[in-house]
Amino acid sequence: MTSGNGFNGFSDKSLEFLSDLRENNNRFWFESHKTDYEKYVVEPAQLFIIAMGKMLQSLAPDIIFDPRTDRTLFRIYRDTRFSKDKTPYKTHIAMFFWEGDGKKLENSGFYFHLEPEKLLLGAGVYIFPPFLLKKYRDAVIDDKLGSGLVNAVEKVKSKGKYIIGEKHYKRVPGGYPQDHSRAEFLLYNGMDAIYETPIPGQLFSSDILDYCYRVFRDMSPLHHWLVKMKKFS
Repeated sequence: MTSGNGFNGFSDKSLEFLSDLRENNNRFWFESHKTDYEKYVVEPAQLFIIAMGKMLQSLAPDIIFDPRTDRTLFRIYRDTRFSKDKTPYKTHIAMFFWEGDGKKLENSGFYFHLEPEKLLLGAGVYIFPPFLLKKYRDAVIDDKLGSGLVNAVEKVKSKGKYIIGEKHYKRVPGGYPQDHSRAEFLLYNGMDAIYETPIPGQLFSSDILDYCYRVFRDMSPLHHWLVKMKKFS
């Protein structure tokens, strides 16, 4: 069901740029290779976003996608203010297609992450902001929504190749029943599904659109539950 719009895949040059940036992560090198960055990273990424976004509308009609930098396409500049690692640039391509109001990372969505050696795809919310963590916990112990989460996770895991994000807490948080039948889900501070693979051959043609779409489709039950959960009161 590929949605053609001029996107013909990423190129060896895309991965080569990311690899070279890893070895030369400094402002002088980046500025002297900025034309390559625009040509081999930004341009194909923006075409991918438009095509992938249109395809995702069949899974989530209200999905938001915007090819501008710092919208669906994450900026390449790292925030080093609170990090010991002061290298200025990210050495991967990252995109997030989201559904819902407010800040994009306060919503569930579909994530694309490309490094020189691997492709990572995901769906869900990596870390809940405080207001959403409370909604999530209340939804877990709600009879209808809680059972819906279990069903969504089982559907995703039944595909056999996806990992549900790691538990964060050692103990069930205060105010929630320690012996609840879904207590294990109260140990999460985010809820997402992840698929990681070495670079697939499809990356270098428009076939990567269908490749990613199939993965996102498999993960969509979890995304749909999280969208519904955010509206829970």
